Amino acid sequence: MKLLIIGANGQLGQDCLQTLTPQHTVLCCDVQDVDITDAPQVASLFATHQPEAVINCAAYTAVDACETDQQRCMEVNAHGPQLLAEQCDKYNSRIIQISTDYVYDGKRPAPQPYLEDAETTPLSMYGKSKLKGDEAVQNVPNHLIVRTAWLYGFGGPNFLKTMLRLAIADPKRTMRVVNDQYGSLTWSHRLAAQIKVLLENEITGIVHASAENYSTWYEGARFFLDCMDVPYSMEPCTTADYPTPAARPANSILENNRLKQAGINVMADWKEDVQQFANQHRDALIQEAEAACK
Repeated sequence: MKLLIIGANGQLGQDCLQTLTPQHTVLCCDVQDVDITDAPQVASLFATHQPEAVINCAAYTAVDACETDQQRCMEVNAHGPQLLAEQCDKYNSRIIQISTDYVYDGKRPAPQPYLEDAETTPLSMYGKSKLKGDEAVQNVPNHLIVRTAWLYGFGGPNFLKTMLRLAIADPKRTMRVVNDQYGSLTWSHRLAAQIKVLLENEITGIVHASAENYSTWYEGARFFLDCMDVPYSMEPCTTADYPTPAARPANSILENNRLKQAGINVMADWKEDVQQFANQHRDALIQEAEAACK
């Protein structure tokens, strides 16, 4: 199959390229190659390559910055997917849109999970823009919206890397990490494997694809740093103790209900994946963190 990965330089895009290349013809592009908010550029991209399927990993993910840079946020997260969807409709291409837990308000008491048919009531501009993008993609018959949460990977900045950098910079300095937000740390490598399976199936609509089971940010950070075997000092805090410009969902636990119903769920327990991530990349992660501290 001829695939086009949009946002190929991000952590999920990199893992999708690595995972899908052995079995498919994979074309990659990122912001330096094409501006997905520019209709002529998107039209030219499709006319040139005519992909059978498009995986849109591109997004404006700086959640707090989205609150002030609202126009750019909506352009990338809503208008961009709309233009991609229109071209997919024109060329009869399948579109896989990577979405987010931020489309939900997170007010459901944890650990009650969100299923795919849950009401979407985003709290932040980031969540609102991503929901607009999802709605645009739903206008294409052959669409799949993959909602995930708390993504981390080797190929880009993320929460776990930040925790490691702070620990290495000053192991004795006590980090305060939020302990009243719940979700599932999801490895981009695992998600890429799930996308590979989804490409082999004809499932459409919305699916959830996040790691199994859940933790708080605090619990997840401690587990990761323990896996990395680095010294650190950490204490829990509340969301109110750590105010941010954008509101975060207090409950981001997503149930992979449709994947399980279809018998194609390959997502693993979050602890299993974090342990494997640490085992595979420990030396490189520490080297990267040390370099960032200089």
